[in-house]
Amino acid sequence: MALPTWDHPEPLAVGSAPVPEYGSGSLADLLPTLAAGMGVPGTTASIPELTAADRACVFLIDGLGWEQLKAHPDEAPYMTALLASSRGGTGRPLTAGYPATTATSLASVGTGLPPGAHGLPGYTVRNPETEELMNQLRWQPWTSPRVWQPYPTIFQLADAAGVRTAQVTSPAFQNTPLTQVALSGGTFHGRLSGEDRMDLAAEQLAAGDRALIYTYYSELDGAGHRFGVDSDAWRGQLMHVDRLVQRLAEQLPPRTALYVTADHGMIDIPFDEQHRIDFDEDWELRAGVALLGGEGRARHVYAVRGAESDVLTCWREVLGEQFWIASRDEAIAAGWFGPHVDERVYARLGDVVAAARDDVLIIASEREPKESAMVGNHGSMTPVEQLVPLLEVRS
Repeated sequence: MALPTWDHPEPLAVGSAPVPEYGSGSLADLLPTLAAGMGVPGTTASIPELTAADRACVFLIDGLGWEQLKAHPDEAPYMTALLASSRGGTGRPLTAGYPATTATSLASVGTGLPPGAHGLPGYTVRNPETEELMNQLRWQPWTSPRVWQPYPTIFQLADAAGVRTAQVTSPAFQNTPLTQVALSGGTFHGRLSGEDRMDLAAEQLAAGDRALIYTYYSELDGAGHRFGVDSDAWRGQLMHVDRLVQRLAEQLPPRTALYVTADHGMIDIPFDEQHRIDFDEDWELRAGVALLGGEGRARHVYAVRGAESDVLTCWREVLGEQFWIASRDEAIAAGWFGPHVDERVYARLGDVVAAARDDVLIIASEREPKESAMVGNHGSMTPVEQLVPLLEVRS
């Protein structure tokens, strides 16, 4: 009698994950390229498609992925008309970097470094000094910003080189540690309304022969998290931000390049057990795990000492068909966090790193009730999360 056989699909290969275009087409390459075009020492033009300009403005719209923009031409007619201008007229997007999440992406933008160097490699990561999870968006629990991220920002380098630099965003961000380590340098201008930000950004551009100005809008992301990217609330926000882009573009002073980009895209995940795997209710996934970091689609898993191999094996067996599951060293070798990971950053990364390929989340209903209730999510390396526009308007 023949023994029965079972088909056990192989887990997703770590090397099959679509790694961000670090060094040539990621968010970390944008400001160094613009600053190099202004002659700022210590910067390199890494995005070859971009042409230098004396004045440059980066308008970062939180949560506006490339695929979401392409899918909504009626709500965003102005930006849709600019799609062909993306990435220097190639009509191609940038990649956000891994994980595709706000704290990581803003640090990549501001420092011009990939996550493995700037050291903000996730929504929450372990602080090796305290063995606690640190929320890098809210900076909780507090730790010294300059110890956590010691590199200068591109704005600081530009300001030191005599380029007029400014950040025009919500007043709430003026004194946050994330702003300090990622976006400081030059002058901070807080304005509540999007219209006021656009007007002031144009004024700041005109105030210098060479200028590097940053402005930001977060409400689109908030609507996506709360209601989803297929909601009327999200579409309404997209319509509003499309008008803001046009408002700024129509005020650009001469010799200016405006770049409209984003920190990540977003995907709606259904509310059922098939698509939302609850870590707090799954004894297999919890076994041997000391801390669960990251977010639903980009998890850092920190094992109890000595259990690293067992946790990796278990997570691959349970989730390996839906997630790219890698050990820390495998993720580093595959370039997920950039071409190099600094020594101070190494232990911040999970012993196991899980990046979603399918439309699925690893939630934690008890530990993370608010995050687990979000409709729209992001973080992984799929195109819907990873690809962001780089729309260009020149005067």
